[in-house]
Amino acid sequence: MTTWLILGAAIVFEVIGTTAMKYAEGFTRLWPSVALVVFYAVSFYLLTLSLKRLEVSVAYAIWSGAGTVLITVIGVVLFKEPATALKLLFIGMIITGVVGLNMITKH
Repeated sequence: MTTWLILGAAIVFEVIGTTAMKYAEGFTRLWPSVALVVFYAVSFYLLTLSLKRLEVSVAYAIWSGAGTVLITVIGVVLFKEPATALKLLFIGMIITGVVGLNMITKH
């Protein structure tokens, strides 16, 4: 269970880092740029810890897939990006894949 919490934390830090990336405006703004580097470093550290007990294919797919879904939600809500039917369909497919991988993984 702790391994999954570590992976969840890695996802949260990755999402915060990616959000900071948007605010960094191509590394032209100092504090969002610093936040981006720090949050990604913590995310990769936590992802590495989770790989002690999880298969790399499963952990990375969940990390990147969940991050993609959360960033899409943040993009739509915070940055007013369009939520098209196709975008939502493909996000649903990512969620289905992440749930499926979680179901077939030995805990």
